[in-house]
Amino acid sequence: MKTVIIGGVAGGASAAARLRRLDEKAEIVILERGPFVSFANCGLPYYIGGTITEKSDLTLQSPESLRARFNIDVRVKHEAVKINPARKTVTVRAVETGKVYEENYDKLILSPGAEPVRPPVKGIENERVFTLRNIPDTEKIKDFIAKNNPKNAVIIGGGYIGVEMAENLANAGIKVTIVELADHLITSLDYDMAADVHQYLRKKGICLILGNGLREIAEDGSLVVKLQNGEIKTDMVILAVGVRPDTGLAKDCGIETDQRGAILVNENMQTSIPDIYAVGDAVQVKNFITNAPAFIPLAGPANKQGRIAADNICGINSRYTGTQGSAILKIFDMTVASTGLNELAAKAAAIDYDKTYLYSVSHADYYPGATHMSIKVLWEKTTHKLLGAQIVGYDGVDKRMDVLATAIRFGAKVTDLKDLELCYAPPFGSAKDPVNMIGFVAENVITGKVKQFFWDEVDSLPRDGSVFLLDVRTKTEVARGKIEGFVNIPLNNLRERLNEIPRDKPVYVHCHSGLRSYIACRILTGYGYDCRNLAGGYRLYETAVHEKSVRDYICTECE
Repeated sequence: MKTVIIGGVAGGASAAARLRRLDEKAEIVILERGPFVSFANCGLPYYIGGTITEKSDLTLQSPESLRARFNIDVRVKHEAVKINPARKTVTVRAVETGKVYEENYDKLILSPGAEPVRPPVKGIENERVFTLRNIPDTEKIKDFIAKNNPKNAVIIGGGYIGVEMAENLANAGIKVTIVELADHLITSLDYDMAADVHQYLRKKGICLILGNGLREIAEDGSLVVKLQNGEIKTDMVILAVGVRPDTGLAKDCGIETDQRGAILVNENMQTSIPDIYAVGDAVQVKNFITNAPAFIPLAGPANKQGRIAADNICGINSRYTGTQGSAILKIFDMTVASTGLNELAAKAAAIDYDKTYLYSVSHADYYPGATHMSIKVLWEKTTHKLLGAQIVGYDGVDKRMDVLATAIRFGAKVTDLKDLELCYAPPFGSAKDPVNMIGFVAENVITGKVKQFFWDEVDSLPRDGSVFLLDVRTKTEVARGKIEGFVNIPLNNLRERLNEIPRDKPVYVHCHSGLRSYIACRILTGYGYDCRNLAGGYRLYETAVHEKSVRDYICTECE
């Protein structure tokens, strides 16, 4: 049996290697129009920034290594230009010579990936405007930096690639501005969690222009990036506004695609045409949480899909059960991770959800080096099933998110988290790990031991005396910042000052993180009060509200 694979990298190369492991006698051909068959897409920004110093470190496999180990016929710089399903042939053009020939197949796997979106605006084709998809793109950016010594750069788009590029350009000594059309960076995060990222990036010298989009790129010595509101002069522009499925070849031969252009496949990765499979960033997937169609281009799912396609070609009934979108991002010393649904996605899916915030240390706080992480978890109100999680912090973010992603994959309830027995020693965690604490906090909400209110409800609370607003932080904390209308009674003085709190009015309580205010609510509930706790505390409120006040700000040095 002969299998032809169009496209290498994650999905195609994984499918080829799996095919060989399952069938030593199979004929396997990979057609790759670029010069590299298998490279680390996710490492490209770090090569530009100098963290990865050798380009060769980015090439995971070469045609020679795939031939030697797996006996695979790899043809780089060979572009598939047409598929003829009736004759089961692929028309191929050798990029360097222009020679055109036909390659027959028994089975065909499409792994063309996705291509960067280039907005239809004037000036987008300027030679100082770059995208980042592959190693040649990376070389263009590195060569430009080496030859022109740019002082500043504008990145259009604040997703994962945009933020990674901001860090790495800054590490290369370039002043960076990120322009993002949405009101916050990193769309897998909710606004309140992204606010921490915004403040950290500004401290690192990255300028942020949010809620503002690209209108035009002009040239006046420097590039002039004209926005919907304002403009910036810069030496170079990186486009990072997202990707679209690269599926023209598939459409032309009649393979069904969705409105976005993603190839429709079943759970076995089969397309609408017999004997043709598709994997990776070019395919429509099922959202693991909602079961709705989705486009979630990630390397991990692409590798798994390649393996599944190979299994089915070899007669093994493997199924792809959906993508939940687990992802992680390094930003200087900060780590940002998410999995499953955020609030926007949960609302779009019409899911009745609740949420829990936690501000916890990475390991025992008495052991040196502990840092805080902000955690947000969503769960379904009726079933208590975990829906999604977001973490912003430093040390230990990755392992907590991996636990949460695993719990979601196995259908856990949020309350199940309290029962997990996780590894503990002071350098690594706490006896009650942050993951356990999420379960404890959620259980308190679910069982009615505490009522919550949220940061975006604070400013609309009545200040007419119909409710009592209570701040249980210390006087020192209050001196550094407070919420208007809240009366300060430190937690340790609460019992002796209960006479100052009217019993016939709802009491809204906050502290710095939500822990002391929870204790205050339990005290007040014990004395018959109707009490509500500010989830995430003053810290979350102050960060999110402050961010709203500066989100339209353009750094003066970047104007």
